[in-house]
Amino acid sequence: MFVDGVRTPFGRAGEKGQYWNTRADDLVVKAMIGLLERNPNVPKERIDDVAIAATTQQGDQGLTLGRTAALLAGLPKSVPGFAIDRMCAGAMTSVTTLGSGIAFGSYDLVIAGGVEHMGRHPMGFGADPNPRFLSERMVAEDALNMGMTAERIHDRFPALTKERSDRFALGSQQKTAAAYAAGKLQPDLVPVAIRSEQGWGLATQDEGMRPETTMEGLATLKTPFRPHGRVTAGNASPLTDGATASLLASADAVKEFGLKPKMRMVSFAFAGVEPEIMGIGPVPSTEKALRKAGLTIDDIGLFELNEAFAIQVLSFLDHFGIDDADPRVNKWGGAIAIGHPLAASGVRLMIQLARQFEEHPEVRYGLTAMCVGLGQGGTVIWENPNYDKRAARKG
Repeated sequence: MFVDGVRTPFGRAGEKGQYWNTRADDLVVKAMIGLLERNPNVPKERIDDVAIAATTQQGDQGLTLGRTAALLAGLPKSVPGFAIDRMCAGAMTSVTTLGSGIAFGSYDLVIAGGVEHMGRHPMGFGADPNPRFLSERMVAEDALNMGMTAERIHDRFPALTKERSDRFALGSQQKTAAAYAAGKLQPDLVPVAIRSEQGWGLATQDEGMRPETTMEGLATLKTPFRPHGRVTAGNASPLTDGATASLLASADAVKEFGLKPKMRMVSFAFAGVEPEIMGIGPVPSTEKALRKAGLTIDDIGLFELNEAFAIQVLSFLDHFGIDDADPRVNKWGGAIAIGHPLAASGVRLMIQLARQFEEHPEVRYGLTAMCVGLGQGGTVIWENPNYDKRAARKG
């Protein structure tokens, strides 16, 4: 059971970003403390394990993050922890791994999350890929350049035009701005104290939003990955810093501590694709997860798809015959506006889906999915505990 989830506001990566002087581990510790404070019925000593993901596990993102973050967050020394790396799907894998432990009967209460400080730790920084990858032509030389992999999806599917990507990106900005105006996202944000040349401050909202975006403006942006390309800073997620944390529980723990679950995990799946077109990864992972759940795409009433690139989401929607502007998809916007701090993003998708479940008792099943670097996709299918058959019939 997904009991609760919180996150820090997401900040722009780099020297001008709000978290430039903030440690990565402090970000995730802040999220964990906020999560525990929101759930005072949960005894800290009863947490069975902590899994925290990061893509670039070095410096203040290294040293077995789950364990170090647990200690820094004030959990008893008896609570163990570990780190996970599945690049962009790190936090998603934290949830599915610990959730599997609950299903197996080994855990009752766990914390799963992720953090990425892309300003301090750019993706792939310091990595030493095996030379066989290139010498034996296992992958293209630029397979780790995510922008190039997005351009290749445009190449493969000519119907997925730049104009469609720009329009989807504009929609993401508009939906996120509307969600903020309606107070939809703020309840799950944990404020973070920040320090800059101007002194101390407080991060209370996502820093990468651009509500002033227009189609005309998007059309003029440079295509940094290829001359006359189609992927721009406007239709891709920005480099981002941030952290997420979630509380999962068994049915017994829910009953013992009087918890109110927000979602129930139905199935999950990960799948591999060609690294050169990693953005299509959520297609086979979703097909696999649906098959395991005994469901079809028509059973899914809400989608939270990670917007690493607009083209990546569009390829998913086209494959399953879903309209670009389908109201079930990313109702409150996504990573193009909010940001995508790699290993943290999986739980951000879950937080938003859980909130939407509360508002939509007519929806029984929802889905969170994302593409993953090096050619993978991840999907989790969730059931809405607020589901009401009568509301569904009215809908």
